[in-house]
Amino acid sequence: MVDEQERLLPIANVGRIMKQILPPNAKVSKEAKQTLQECATEFISFVTGEASDKCRKENRKTVNGDDICWALGALGFDNYADAIVRYLHKYREVERDKATQNKATCISSQDKDEESSEDKSNQPPHQQAEAPSTRV
Repeated sequence: MVDEQERLLPIANVGRIMKQILPPNAKVSKEAKQTLQECATEFISFVTGEASDKCRKENRKTVNGDDICWALGALGFDNYADAIVRYLHKYREVERDKATQNKATCISSQDKDEESSEDKSNQPPHQQAEAPSTRV
């Protein structure tokens, strides 16, 4: 039974997703959560398997988002494929923007560090720290 549970999506996550779509006072039975847990896990395995087969035929080891979109379409889930393609494009756009912002932040931080070290090297010698002398 433990091996079976490890293979499935976490039941708490499944229940949380189900509750989000239901009215606030609605309840979800344990049986309903378990049924959907099994279905969702099977669906993910089914789509991933198809994408994996495509990658294997193309001598690739990594399944990417485009492969998942292709698999959804190949399996007849065209409506899902279209929605996932749109999501994937937005996701990549956001990631590209984050990378650009991070690059700009790093460059800005680097410039500040360089300015700071230049300021310290321009101080008169009496303001620079000296190592304490030791007498023997």
